Amino acid sequence: MRRALLPLLLALPVAALAAQIPDAVVADPPVDTRHPAGLAAFVIPSADGALNAVMYTAAGAGPHPTLLLLHGFPGNEQNLDLAQAARRAGWNVLTFHYRGSWGSPGSYSFAHCQADAANVLAYLRTDKAVRQFAIDPSRIAVAGHSLGGIVAARVGADDPKVVGVFLIDPADIAAIGRSFSDPKQREAFLVGEVRGDMPPLAGTSEAMIMDEVAHAGPALDLVATMPALAGRPLALIGAKRGIGAMAATAAVAARKAGAVHLEAETLDTDHSFSDMRIALASKLVNWLGQFRP
Repeated sequence: MRRALLPLLLALPVAALAAQIPDAVVADPPVDTRHPAGLAAFVIPSADGALNAVMYTAAGAGPHPTLLLLHGFPGNEQNLDLAQAARRAGWNVLTFHYRGSWGSPGSYSFAHCQADAANVLAYLRTDKAVRQFAIDPSRIAVAGHSLGGIVAARVGADDPKVVGVFLIDPADIAAIGRSFSDPKQREAFLVGEVRGDMPPLAGTSEAMIMDEVAHAGPALDLVATMPALAGRPLALIGAKRGIGAMAATAAVAARKAGAVHLEAETLDTDHSFSDMRIALASKLVNWLGQFRP
């Protein structure tokens, strides 16, 4: 009897995991020939430059919920597999490069990243964008990875119309800046995170980035954003071999602020979720499911 049950018992974790993987993560939906999924590349004007943007448009007549997906510093991991999965789940997804990054004209800075994200969020609600991309302006969520995490958190905190925020191993820039009181921590950040990541960026320098981190205020403080997000769906998905401790600390702050729609978890992977992409996409798509009409 025990031998007969053993294969079933061993299969339970796999079956349980499979049950958590939405179809949108692993399978294409039926083709809608009247309103097919698509992709549009365009430029969104910015204060001193422009933002190279791509909209992944969902199939169907719409209007569609829309996800603003923000990459990190400098943006080597674009998380476009997440964009594709969200689109298969019926969401439009807008990605873009901050000014001064990856060919977008202008000067790069963390402050500009936040201003650019707010600018793009406002663009998604314009009559032109709503008509062109069949956007439901009442269902716009924001997601961000690493630096994009604190940018997404800040944009969401400043805009109560954002329905929810999904943070992927988010960086607490202010906390990193405070750690610079230890010269070894400052040097480690310079060598490990800044030096070597400058080629895709324009209008900035190692010294400028380090100075911005060292003097980061509330706008770049992940923990400080939590009270403003506590009343809406919030996900904090950290990486054990990344900077997941920052997400965990933010989750504690969110709970103290009374968060009731909080998903907080640390996965055993690296900062880029290199070996857990299906798991990450599943978490995002399942989380987005709560915003169905």
